[in-house]
Amino acid sequence: MSELAVKHYADEFARTRNEHPGAALGEQAMAFIQTQGFPTTRQENWRYTDVKNITRRRFCTINAPRPDPALLDSSRFGDLHCHELRFINGRHIDAAPDPAVLPEGVTARPLLVALEQQPELIKHLGAETEKGYKHAFTALNLALVTGGVVIEVADNTELTVPINLLYMANQQADAIAACPFNLILMGRHSKATVIESYIGAEGAEYFTNTRTSIHAAAGAALTHYKIQQESLQAFHIGHTHIVQRQDSTVTSHSLALGGALARNDIDVALAEAGAHVNLNGLYMTHGRQHVDNHTHVDHLASHTRSNEIYRGVMNDHSRAVFNGKVVVHQQAQRIEAHQSNANLLLSDHAEIDTKPELEIYADDVKCSHGATVGQLDEDMLFYLRTRAIDEKTASSLLIYAFADEVIRRIDISQIREHLEYSVVGKLPDSTLIKAFIS
Repeated sequence: MSELAVKHYADEFARTRNEHPGAALGEQAMAFIQTQGFPTTRQENWRYTDVKNITRRRFCTINAPRPDPALLDSSRFGDLHCHELRFINGRHIDAAPDPAVLPEGVTARPLLVALEQQPELIKHLGAETEKGYKHAFTALNLALVTGGVVIEVADNTELTVPINLLYMANQQADAIAACPFNLILMGRHSKATVIESYIGAEGAEYFTNTRTSIHAAAGAALTHYKIQQESLQAFHIGHTHIVQRQDSTVTSHSLALGGALARNDIDVALAEAGAHVNLNGLYMTHGRQHVDNHTHVDHLASHTRSNEIYRGVMNDHSRAVFNGKVVVHQQAQRIEAHQSNANLLLSDHAEIDTKPELEIYADDVKCSHGATVGQLDEDMLFYLRTRAIDEKTASSLLIYAFADEVIRRIDISQIREHLEYSVVGKLPDSTLIKAFIS
């Protein structure tokens, strides 16, 4: 099955090679895929996630995205004022934000435009070739890159209005593969908020294979949202790579609510003293959904900090995977690293495979990690029932409160409200729950 998929994507690369912004990099990526093949459950990092449902399909890239007005409207976060870049099936569909609208020192350009204007940026597109690809899907993104965006925030510049990247997929005659690459370059002592939102038309079958590379210079502060609400017939593989310099802060909010199969990798390199990362994650699954979160934080310097909180709610026959790894390197003295993964199983058939990992090669550190798996608290259910709340509504309130531990950490009220209602919509008696939180 993997061999057929490799051949198919080699043909896709050959078909689109002339459009590739870095054909030589694409060739290297395809060579890796042809040598290594796609991941299997025999590999430890993919032990619980079988990608055969992706590799057995023949997803194709397209050149003519077709906008869907209804999908555009549903993808926004209420009245949130932001700078938007919109993509259909991985390709940019309208003009970039007017430079006059963005503050001086901030640019947000479609990837292909940015690479044409600044060819030196191509080094970021192929950065993984220097140390090897994370897996075949990151190589595939490089080989078939369909678009994306380059955001640059200059030194000592604050972007007070978020940049919102809307990735939408609509129904097509052929199953579509979208491979966007996003590059975020934060200058010294700069500050910004960037939102990546992935949404698909109901019933649409497609494959989103995305990469985001974040570089935070000394003193920079970035809040990054990734909100995945793909179609329940879609597949999503994502990789976010973060490199942080001295005294920089990156806060990542990763919300996974959609997709038939979704995998999200986040790799963080705390490369210089004072760097601080916050990783907040929420995943909710039902039916036969499968969601896999892999995080990896490298403490490479002294006085660095990481704090990670991931929560999951699984129902029906769905399954989730969480693997969080923190590595404290020998030179990284006087660091703090905390990691927590809590999971709620709502069905006897739901499943979670959780594996927090901690490797410490330094002496002077403060670290903690742990995972919990449980069901709804019977005492709390009883307490709510004694307050004249029926069992379904009581259960939904407890589930919402569990998920809200992550949602309430979100600073932007419109995104927080959107997620609250998205979470509540998956619960029994959603109308009553909405009344409670209104």
